Amino acid sequence: MSFFGGGTDYPAWYREHAGAVLATTIDKYCYISVRELPPFFAHKFRVVYSLVENVSEVGDIAHPAVRAVLEWLGTDRGLEIHHDGDLPARSGLGSSSAFTVGLIGAMHALRGRHISKDALAAAAIHVEQCLLREPVGVQDQICAAFGGFNHITFRRDGSFDVTPMVVPRERLEALQDHLLLAFTGVSRTSADVASTIVENLGDRAAEMRSLQDMVDRGVGILSSSSTDLAEFGRLLDESWRLKRRLSARVTNPGIDSLYETAVGAGAIGGKLLGAGGGGFMLLFVRPEDRARVRRALGDLIVVPFKFETSGCRVVLYQPDGL
Repeated sequence: MSFFGGGTDYPAWYREHAGAVLATTIDKYCYISVRELPPFFAHKFRVVYSLVENVSEVGDIAHPAVRAVLEWLGTDRGLEIHHDGDLPARSGLGSSSAFTVGLIGAMHALRGRHISKDALAAAAIHVEQCLLREPVGVQDQICAAFGGFNHITFRRDGSFDVTPMVVPRERLEALQDHLLLAFTGVSRTSADVASTIVENLGDRAAEMRSLQDMVDRGVGILSSSSTDLAEFGRLLDESWRLKRRLSARVTNPGIDSLYETAVGAGAIGGKLLGAGGGGFMLLFVRPEDRARVRRALGDLIVVPFKFETSGCRVVLYQPDGL
């Protein structure tokens, strides 16, 4: 869940200007199980997600991330991989990168190896940007690997720093109580929207610098106990209205109407998560206005959530298969 700085994590931007985001992970997960497949089946690899694939060669796997990771790791032993997720794919909450991070982590665990959070994030970035050649940023992979509420900075050389936000628990709980997460019902491929943003970066440098400056402003609001938390919501509104100028694909009349309806019902600010175009909308709403905003959203699914701190982790490790 990225609040500010989204877009500055694209290599086309941060390799020239550096970048930064303020983002958190939430308690919605993708679950990946990996086991060696006994040699009693007609297939050598079984991959189960929204589809079921039974194939004999890694190169025959249709799922691009699974195929890329297994080829990159030089996998030659039979495997069965299962994936389940709490949220729909292509919804702006980094589910694709969470899957890549989780699969790489699980593959290392299967081989009895530990991989650090830094290395895990870097590996997922390599797979998505270099092997799959997707026009993606780097914040999703870092967030999924590290977990927590973080101020992340990106250097021109491609390295990054993850600084946990040190904020009183009461302040974070108050922020959480002011956030409302609603699914617009529109799933989209983020790469389609992201590619148009990247193409426009040269013509939108002023907007990008403003979006990057909002990271420090957001950090300042959260870190100051004397600042009205509503300023965070107003900054989200400012950020969203600026982000819409990055590409015509970021929003559409339906999304704009939905946002203005929410604001009219009492939301102070908000944004579409991810590159835009659909997926989840995050709204900043005073607790006393929450019921009215929910009614205004009609039949849209509102998803309760809490901030999460652990990031990618192995929850079950049974090397003996028992």
